[in-house]
Amino acid sequence: MSDRFARDLLAWYDEHGRHDLPWHHNRTPYRVWVSEIMLQQTQVTTVIPYFRAFMQRFPDVQALTEAPEDDVLSHWSGLGYYARARNLQKAARTVVNDFGGEFPADQEKLESLTGIGRSTAAAVLAQAFGKRAAILDGNVKRVLARYHAVPGWPGQTRVLNTLWEHAEQHTPDTRVRDYTQAIMDLGAMVCSRSRPACESCPLQSGCLAYRNSEVSLYPGSKPKKAKPEKTTWMVILEDSDGRIMLERRPPSGIWGGLWSLPELDPAFSPDELPEACEQAFGFDCSDAELIGGFRHTFSHYHLHIQPARLSVTASSNIADNDSQRWLHRDQALTLGLPAPIRTLLTNPEQTALL
Repeated sequence: MSDRFARDLLAWYDEHGRHDLPWHHNRTPYRVWVSEIMLQQTQVTTVIPYFRAFMQRFPDVQALTEAPEDDVLSHWSGLGYYARARNLQKAARTVVNDFGGEFPADQEKLESLTGIGRSTAAAVLAQAFGKRAAILDGNVKRVLARYHAVPGWPGQTRVLNTLWEHAEQHTPDTRVRDYTQAIMDLGAMVCSRSRPACESCPLQSGCLAYRNSEVSLYPGSKPKKAKPEKTTWMVILEDSDGRIMLERRPPSGIWGGLWSLPELDPAFSPDELPEACEQAFGFDCSDAELIGGFRHTFSHYHLHIQPARLSVTASSNIADNDSQRWLHRDQALTLGLPAPIRTLLTNPEQTALL
């Protein structure tokens, strides 16, 4: 192996890397693919229990294809970025319908699947098929940006293209499965975003950022822009049987396709909530009981959520339909719910900590 970068990295991996992750066992393309999608924007320690539960419920691509979307979203609840779950099922159906249930061992065909980009396709090729393919996830970007002192934010096309060139340069022809795991492990375990353990890094001698005492400068930060602040009422409408009403959110956008609590315009005062519910849903309700509000941060804005509990005293409209369900709390918790809504329904006192 002529490339010193790859040689030193693999020597470190043999002694210190992660060799026993759940997706390393029975390493099928399906299992590798699911793990790679889960690992997008999510740490390994968080993913492991979700992956195990997901594999138990959806052991192969056929099972995922045939499952109700609510079931898939329920098993994803808490991982965030829920479009990943919907895209996962859409891609599974393409694999079944267009590729006979077998994942293609081809970069272009893998990238044609919904939710799979260049790096994820390469990870599947390397990890599942043992084919030489360069990856460039967040951990790898950080390692390469520091090692080569690549200036600028990796979200910029110029910077990203440079990092891809380095990724291609260092990816070896042999042990590519170990190499892709090794460089991800190094970024997560040693070359971390804050307080990197440079003294323990096998690439230290060739790292330009370390040599110049500029590790903290790489990779460059995304230009900061203040996140807008939004506010909403979330109402817990409870009927005389103790059931609450949930609404399915639109398929696209925040929490797309998940079940959540109905929302009302924040311009309403607490005293106006019963009338607002009557106008919006056709329900006669008691006065509102306010629950501790909390803020939930999305990638591009902060949402201030003020929950309120109202008892439905009379209605001609209490009935399930495609976008509304009346459920007892234990039934509601089996659906795909956003993490803060799940917390609100199970332990409202904890929402103040969100």
